[in-house]
Amino acid sequence: MNLTPLLPEHWPTVEQIYQDGIDTNQATFETKTPSWEDWDRGHLKSPRLVIFDGHQKLVGWAALSPVSSRAVYQGVAEVSIYVAIDQLGRGIGKLLLTELIDQAEKAGIYMLQAVTFPENKASVRLHTQLGFRMVGRREKIARQHGRWRDTVLLERRSQHHMDS
Repeated sequence: MNLTPLLPEHWPTVEQIYQDGIDTNQATFETKTPSWEDWDRGHLKSPRLVIFDGHQKLVGWAALSPVSSRAVYQGVAEVSIYVAIDQLGRGIGKLLLTELIDQAEKAGIYMLQAVTFPENKASVRLHTQLGFRMVGRREKIARQHGRWRDTVLLERRSQHHMDS
């Protein structure tokens, strides 16, 4: 496996992996992928990662979004992590999230949050294995295909950037 920065030229494959995740109805409330320009605008410039398998096939990606435009929240970001459907269960998500956490810490991000559906047990398990804790459940927060869905909020605080 080879982790590298996510670059604009990776977008076609990143977009397909994202759309495949959307199509599972277990990854996001989104129904279609944005344009590269909209996706780029909505995510921090770094860290952004892609992972290639041993055959140089892009099999996953991870990036961070700001949680607010307010200056006081500059050190807080939301995690997006997607793995190709045919690659699930191979530890790719753990490799991506581990590196994303490391790079976020080096960039001075003191808190990461993840929002997922409670039914997405693999995502909840991955995040908790890597130091995220569940801080709440938001009931019927939004509709997906006409059905109300809950989400759970997980967060991970940096031990390096917190004064207390």
